[in-house]
Amino acid sequence: MEAIANTVSIKDNLQPKRYPAVVKAWLVAGLFMIFMQVVVGGITRLTGSGLSITKWEIVTGTLPPLNAQQWEEAFDLYRATPQYAKINQGMSMSEFKFIFFWEYIHRLWARLMGFVFIIPLGFFWARGMVD
Repeated sequence: MEAIANTVSIKDNLQPKRYPAVVKAWLVAGLFMIFMQVVVGGITRLTGSGLSITKWEIVTGTLPPLNAQQWEEAFDLYRATPQYAKINQGMSMSEFKFIFFWEYIHRLWARLMGFVFIIPLGFFWARGMVD
């Protein structure tokens, strides 16, 4: 009789765990976000935008330059980089804004991905919805 009970217990452990639909949707959203990060990263790489943001503050770095003075300051920092000297010397402000945009979106999307992963994970874990 005990052998039958053990067999049932083992069989129950082999069944795949069923997760709530909200957890599945969260994981699918995460996969989509990873895919989009790769796409934006590819665009960032192909446009040569990768090093256009020379200074990235953890908190205040979420906002791009908002006025002409801030744009000039950001562009001056970029002009001091080897990438500017070797590849983009003579770049205009509008060209700088274009490459800045792709690097900015790439970094902002990565930050958003972190929040979309960590906050729901904590919630789901606290509720026992994930192991």
